[in-house]
Amino acid sequence: MAEEELPNPPTRQVVLQRIYLKDASVEVPLAPQVFTRQWNPQLDVKVGTATTPLGGGVHQVMLTVTVTAKLGEETGFLVEVHQAGIFQIIGFSSDSDTQAILAGYCPGVIFPFAREAVADLIQRSGFPPVLLQPINFEALYMEHLTRAREQAVTAGNNAGATVQ
Repeated sequence: MAEEELPNPPTRQVVLQRIYLKDASVEVPLAPQVFTRQWNPQLDVKVGTATTPLGGGVHQVMLTVTVTAKLGEETGFLVEVHQAGIFQIIGFSSDSDTQAILAGYCPGVIFPFAREAVADLIQRSGFPPVLLQPINFEALYMEHLTRAREQAVTAGNNAGATVQ
């Protein structure tokens, strides 16, 4: 009796093709006077992601990290980094799986590179090093989905309401 061969199931892969620094900027509007002041800034860190399909299952994922140091009302420095990666996503049939990879996994791969670029730019600008804490992008994505579902339910419940 001949054994029946089953076709190999499609392999699910996320292939990192490239990581690159797309853009970086530093502003030190109070230089050189800022270096003569007591340095005890309030740091504001903003992180955002954007994805761009490039075709054939290939996507660019860009992480934007902005760090602003404030001395009272004045800006000591502002550093912004756009760190990007190109990823090929193979064998995932559902859009929700692909979105989870693009919004959760890929930014987590890129973040250490962005963190290093930010730290380097801040130090090269003459300021003490700033170490950004790790971010769990997968948890943030799950939180985003939960909020979106709650808003959809709320909008659905309010759809029958009338405004007077």
